[in-house]
Amino acid sequence: MDNRQRRIGIVGAGGWGTALAKVAAHNSRSVHLWVREAKLREEIALHGRNELYLPGVQLPDNIVPVSDFATFADCELVIMATPSQYVGTTAQMLKPHLKPGTIIVNAAKGFDLISGTRLSVLLGDTLGLDFPLAVISGPNHALEIAKGLPAASVAAANHRAVAAMVQDALMTDFFRIYTNVDMVGVELGGALKNIYALAAGIAEGLGYGDNTKAALMTRGLTEMVRLGKAMGAHPATFAGLSGMGDLIVTCTSQHSRNRRTGLALGQGQSLHSVLQSTTQVVEGVNATRAADRLSKEYGVELPIARALHEVLFMERDPREAVHELMTRHRKTESEEQLPFEAH
Repeated sequence: MDNRQRRIGIVGAGGWGTALAKVAAHNSRSVHLWVREAKLREEIALHGRNELYLPGVQLPDNIVPVSDFATFADCELVIMATPSQYVGTTAQMLKPHLKPGTIIVNAAKGFDLISGTRLSVLLGDTLGLDFPLAVISGPNHALEIAKGLPAASVAAANHRAVAAMVQDALMTDFFRIYTNVDMVGVELGGALKNIYALAAGIAEGLGYGDNTKAALMTRGLTEMVRLGKAMGAHPATFAGLSGMGDLIVTCTSQHSRNRRTGLALGQGQSLHSVLQSTTQVVEGVNATRAADRLSKEYGVELPIARALHEVLFMERDPREAVHELMTRHRKTESEEQLPFEAH
C-alpha cells in the first residue's frame, strides 16, 4: 500500500500514544487518535498540542482526534497505547468497529490488572482470531520521541510479515524500528523492567551508590531472562532494545516515572501517597504483583522482584530487604555451564 493512503488508529492520547501518533503521521494519510477527555481532544484539534503530556511539541495536521471508534473501521493498523489496566475494556469497545485483518499492536508495557496475563494474550482473548497481533517496545521515552530525537524500538509478531508491516508504519529517519518474532520476550522485557526501575529508584532514595544500581540492573536482567525462558521467550531477546535497552533507560532516566516513584519510596514516602500525587500510571506496581504470581506459577526464583513485592505490599523495610538479598546463599553468576568450564 502507498504510505500516503494508509490510515492508522491509536487508542490513548497520553504521552506515548500521542508520540506514536506523531511518528505514524510521517507515514500515513491520517492518524485517528482516540482521546477520552473532551478538553484534550479540543486542544489537539484546534491547536495541535498536548501540553499536559508533551509540552512544547507541535503535532502535524493529519492527526485527527476522535471521541469514538467508528472511524477506526478504515484503519489498517491500530495501536493500543492506554495504560495496561484499561487495555481489555477498551479492546471490548473497539472490537465492533474493526474490520477483519486489522493489525492490532500493543504498545502498553505492563500486565493485565486482574489476570496478570501478558497484554497481547488479553487482546487475543478479547478480539478473537481475526486480528493479527504485534507489540512494540524499547527504550522510548515519549517526549524524546515526540521531539524527534534519535531512538530505536522493536516491533514483534509471531509472523515476520506482520512485524514488518508495523515497522513500515512507524519507521522514520529519527525512529528506527527493528523486527523480531519473539513476541513473548519483547513484551515481557517492556513489562518486567518497570519492576527493577522501582527497585533502582528505592536504592537511590536510600542513598546507595551507582554500584548498587548497576548490580540491581544486572541481576534484574537475569531475573527477566529466567522468567522469560520459563514462559517461552528466547534469552537473546533480553539482550536487545526491549530488554537491556529499556531496562537501562528506565532505571536511570529523569523521565522515568517508575524510577521517580521508587526514589520517593526510598526517601520515606508511602506507596499510597506517591501514587496519589501523580496523574500517570506507575506500571511497575502492578507488574510487581504479576511477577510474583508468575514466579509461583512457573516455579521460577525472582529474589529482587519478591523483595520489592514485600516492600510495596507488606510494609517491609527496604534496608532489611536489601540486606537479605546481599546475604543470600552463595552461587555462581551464570546458570548455564560455560563451554570452556572444566568438568
